[in-house]
Amino acid sequence: MTETAPLPRTLNLHVPFRIEKRGGRKAIIPPQDDTTTTPSAPEDNQSIIKALGRAFRWKRMLDSGEFQTLKELAAHENISPSYMTRVMRLTLLAPDIVEDILNNRAQALTLSDLLNPFPVDWAKQRHDFAL
Repeated sequence: MTETAPLPRTLNLHVPFRIEKRGGRKAIIPPQDDTTTTPSAPEDNQSIIKALGRAFRWKRMLDSGEFQTLKELAAHENISPSYMTRVMRLTLLAPDIVEDILNNRAQALTLSDLLNPFPVDWAKQRHDFAL
């Protein structure tokens, strides 16, 4: 007789969430109870996160030499160079401000606030954005 190895135990994991449409896209929304540590981000925070992602992606594309000028990259992305310049300025934000945005702790900030000129000095940014 041959012996077979015992089957490993099965672990069932239940992850409660719901899916909502936000801005034409689907978003996974975690449950909103006392055990949730990160509430879902407001719609405007999602637009800031998207703009940050674009800014750092575009910066990486320019730094890698994939595109020589901002104007060339803007034409490739099919957006105006002036808008790209304003969004690229987000790469100059202080790292702790970026972290606060990503962790949904900078709810007072809006994308329009961040697309306006802001100081390059990180301490002045914290003061101006009251963080």
